[in-house]
Amino acid sequence: MKIAVMGGTGLIGSQVVRILRAAGHDAVPHSQSTGVDLLTGQGLPEALKDADVVVNLTNSPTFDDASPAFFQTTMDNLLTAAERAGVGHAVVLSIVGVDQVPDLAYYRAKVLQEDILKASKVPYSIVRATQFFEFVDAVISWTSDENGVRLPSTPVQPMAAADVAQAVADVSVGAPLRGVRNVAGPDVFALDELGRITLAAHGDQRTVTTDDSAGMFAAAPGDVLIAKEGAVLAPTSYREWLAR
Repeated sequence: MKIAVMGGTGLIGSQVVRILRAAGHDAVPHSQSTGVDLLTGQGLPEALKDADVVVNLTNSPTFDDASPAFFQTTMDNLLTAAERAGVGHAVVLSIVGVDQVPDLAYYRAKVLQEDILKASKVPYSIVRATQFFEFVDAVISWTSDENGVRLPSTPVQPMAAADVAQAVADVSVGAPLRGVRNVAGPDVFALDELGRITLAAHGDQRTVTTDDSAGMFAAAPGDVLIAKEGAVLAPTSYREWLAR
């Protein structure tokens, strides 16, 4: 099976390509560095020639009000080219609970991306994943200084990027879902507690203060970022990942 992986040189994309190649598929990574630009459409016809599947793992360079325009343009260009090339399956990576956090511009933009995909003529699958272990340090940094860290008690269920990549690869080689598959880590944490676990693992002596107005994830109400019944739970725990 020939699979074109947009964003195939990034954190998730490079691992998806590796997994698919190990399984015997012709997985080809595409990005601006390989001459493919979804914003302009440059290189798309060549990238999608004879492709059975296209996986879109590209991301907006910002999380602000500019992100909807990025996803509108890139998805329009990708799906137009995919239809012309006769691609039989388009896969997009999204976020668990993305349609339940309207106060975040980036989450609204990802919903727009999903809706554009659903409305196209290309059979599709959407993989919604929870937050990545690899981004926990960045989340902590948003609301921290040399004295301490402020984090909300928002429930989260993070997972390893390697497990996200495996989930995307699995969906890519299957029949189009024409719907959503939710994937999540095995454990639920309050975000402030996750911060304490992370700082302790790093030997960081700073104190985490619970502040339900701090940071981006304060806008997520209730347990919307937690995978619901029917989700696929990944095998790697956060403490196991930290220990590595």
